[in-house]
Amino acid sequence: MKNSKIVLMAYWGFMLSVFSMSATAAVMVDANWLKKNINNPHVVVIDMSDSLQYRRFHIPGAINLEYDTINRRTQQGVSLKVSNEHLYTILGKRGITAKHHIVIYDDLGGFSAGRLFWQLETIGHKNVSVVNGGLVAWVLAQNKVSNKKVTRQAVIYRPDNVAAGRKNEIDTKSVGKLAAKSTQVGTFLLDVRTRNEYVGHPQAKKTGHIPGAKWWPWIESLDMKNGFVLHDSKKLLESLSKIGVRKKTDAIVLYCRSGHRASQSYLTLRSLGFSNVRLYDGSILEYSKTQNMVFRKGQKP
Repeated sequence: MKNSKIVLMAYWGFMLSVFSMSATAAVMVDANWLKKNINNPHVVVIDMSDSLQYRRFHIPGAINLEYDTINRRTQQGVSLKVSNEHLYTILGKRGITAKHHIVIYDDLGGFSAGRLFWQLETIGHKNVSVVNGGLVAWVLAQNKVSNKKVTRQAVIYRPDNVAAGRKNEIDTKSVGKLAAKSTQVGTFLLDVRTRNEYVGHPQAKKTGHIPGAKWWPWIESLDMKNGFVLHDSKKLLESLSKIGVRKKTDAIVLYCRSGHRASQSYLTLRSLGFSNVRLYDGSILEYSKTQNMVFRKGQKP
């Protein structure tokens, strides 16, 4: 009887872990959550720090996936995401299936982790989360680290439902149309670069921002004094409200110089519950190389 009870408890424990992974995962998880779930066979932890940092130390069990691996460069020097098919290959080579709960982190407050998060939402991967504060938060919580390289047996990644993926990307032509209709109610174009980049140089051509874009710097979403975690939702929502973004159903388009910083802002907005967020992947690099695209200098949108 006692043995039967133990077996039954083990069975329900296993089923509970499966069920918990079947529901859509939280966008952000903290270091404590990861510590509790790190040995769950349904969880795969991905470290998006560079390979040098990974070799120094990383979260135990994490596999390394560098930023450049999931991006390609055009002949014009514009950095763009790899194709969906290429991403499937990248994931499969690392032993990841569509059933896994992918948990991503980096050492820069989601700067690179946000990129993979965005791409995984594009292909409709159901369970994907980012560790709030990443490696810094993990270490500050006095958790153990490792310098042991982790590999997984390769599999074939078969997406469950690509059609269910988020429509979270926008091209240059559409951005141009959006810029021309910058006063449209409920649609916001956000520039997440530095103020100097946004304002532009008075003597230089093709500097400044896309007409109609409001300034919302990515770096200000992070609490640098507390381990690179995101600021609390109240503060972040207040910063958005100041530039007119108040409804979580508002259509938002993000850009930076290359799509890197804007990926972190995408992650931030998704963590706040915004559902209609798109990333201009080519960002200013592609915009500036496209004919007849206009820039605006100064602090006004």
